[in-house]
Amino acid sequence: MQNDWMKDESLKDIDPYKLEFLQALVFESSHLKKEQMLPFLMAVAKRGQEKKVSFSDKEIDAIVAVLRKHASPEELSKIEKVMAMRSNK
Repeated sequence: MQNDWMKDESLKDIDPYKLEFLQALVFESSHLKKEQMLPFLMAVAKRGQEKKVSFSDKEIDAIVAVLRKHASPEELSKIEKVMAMRSNK
């Protein structure tokens, strides 16, 4: 997935630093296997706390909607898995 998704008009109210943080995570996670995702997401949560990056539910919903529009079928599958883990917390 390219950086084009970050230019979507529906994300204009989200801090660009947060979007860059997410883009870095997308890049880092692109090579992970299913069993590596949970430890990765836990490390991401810790990194987010350290850098004081947090997202409101509204921001998450907007970002996920945009990512779904720009995702390949494989990326879309990963997004759905992550969102399923999020809803099970």
